[in-house]
Amino acid sequence: MLVYIHGAKCVGIGAINVTIEVEITLGVGIHLVGLADAAVKESLLRTVTALQALGFRIPGKKIIINLAPADLHKQGSGYDLPIALGIIAASEQRPLPGLEKYLIMGELGLDGSIRAVSGTLPMVELAMEQGYRGCILPEASALEAADYTGTQVFGVQTLSDVLLILEEREDPSHLLIWNTAAYGRSLRLQQEGLQKSYMDFADIIGQDGAKRGVEIAAAGQHNVLLLGSPGSGKSSLAKAISGILPPMSLEESALTSKVYSVAGRAGGGPGLMRTRPFRAPHISASKAAMLGGGSGENILPGEVSLATNGVLFLDEFCEAPKSTLEALRAPLEDRKVTISRLKAKIEYPASFMLVAASNPCPCGYFGEGERCNCSPSQRIGYLSKLSGPIMDRIDIQLILRQVPTAALVRGGKAEPSEVIAQRVLRARELQRQRFAGTGIFTNAEMDSKLLERFCPLDDACKDLLENIIDRLGLSARAYTRVIKIARTIADLAQAPDIQPAHLAEAATYRFLDRRNLMDL
Repeated sequence: MLVYIHGAKCVGIGAINVTIEVEITLGVGIHLVGLADAAVKESLLRTVTALQALGFRIPGKKIIINLAPADLHKQGSGYDLPIALGIIAASEQRPLPGLEKYLIMGELGLDGSIRAVSGTLPMVELAMEQGYRGCILPEASALEAADYTGTQVFGVQTLSDVLLILEEREDPSHLLIWNTAAYGRSLRLQQEGLQKSYMDFADIIGQDGAKRGVEIAAAGQHNVLLLGSPGSGKSSLAKAISGILPPMSLEESALTSKVYSVAGRAGGGPGLMRTRPFRAPHISASKAAMLGGGSGENILPGEVSLATNGVLFLDEFCEAPKSTLEALRAPLEDRKVTISRLKAKIEYPASFMLVAASNPCPCGYFGEGERCNCSPSQRIGYLSKLSGPIMDRIDIQLILRQVPTAALVRGGKAEPSEVIAQRVLRARELQRQRFAGTGIFTNAEMDSKLLERFCPLDDACKDLLENIIDRLGLSARAYTRVIKIARTIADLAQAPDIQPAHLAEAATYRFLDRRNLMDL
């Protein structure tokens, strides 16, 4: 008897249908075909042991299992459950009338328990597109899809739970993920963990100019470089950014959650991710770890993709390998990363806000009186790691000086993150309305066509901008960045159009374009 079970395979942040065909005929042995990797081939032993543990028999005939399409590589342990159900149905040990109505994935334990698999969100979206009645997934994986109410998402713990659903003799509604105890428990834990402790801007003494620059960067998702001596507050400012970023919209949340789902890093609460990611990899991270990679078709997202719609913080930026820094060029410009291998080409989103921090010289104290002992050539060589193309892609460049002793000792009340976050939220709301239907969310993501459409300049602004470009010698890319920053400054001021004052302020954040490195 030939039976069909529907599964899926993730490709990038999408999924494609994989049909598991099982037939039992005359002969001996179990044969698995369809370009399966080692993990899938090992599933046969896991599946047989689990079935026997639950009292099912393995037919003494030839069992042929085909994973179609046969020219597509299949990876992972998620095909265990479909294969087990196929053997049960093909051997007619249980009638399963609902078998072809659901998309089913899961890893089997030797005792018949079902373990989590990665890529849940793209699979559920595929099930909705293909018109399946719903999805049957491991409970821990189904929690990720709790916000997808357009289809039935069952969270199962054992093979017996799956059989109860597919036999269609009893009401399985208690297995819908929204009705499980795990969902309620996870929801409570999520609510308890919503109050995260971020560095508050009120706790950062001084650095008012840098705070203003960081606020603009957060409002428009602009890349920012913090340049200053040790102890000037670079890392504190970078960590404080998380406290002023607005919550993700539904579209942003779905995109970021799919990246984490494919990477197998989702968790911590039911449904889509609510808080923006803050990724802070060490500077020794390889290019593959930063951009994403893997062998064959098993290509996983890297840090630039995991930071999508959030922050990628790179401390000690100038100490990172030059090859890694230069590899950031394409993601910073295109807001996506394409990873090519001999047998696969995968594209992941990479629309993140880069926050880079660096010392101005090897010893770290250049510009702080007589404390620096670096030679002029050492100073120039240190910052020369930041090539022109990389600096062009960093919208806002901020220099931080040591806080005066009096301010440090006596302190003083600074503006709290809560107040700044409200201004950022209002600016982001303007951008959300402006870019509705365009596929982008922030000013930093605008391309040339959108820039022309949404950032018209009057004659006074054009004259000033022409003056700025000629005087500073900015590149064409830096020119567009200045306009984008000016648009964000206007949004913070709730101004409908860009004014000359907004352009003038935006130009002040491009100091590395106009100064000799020795004049910092």
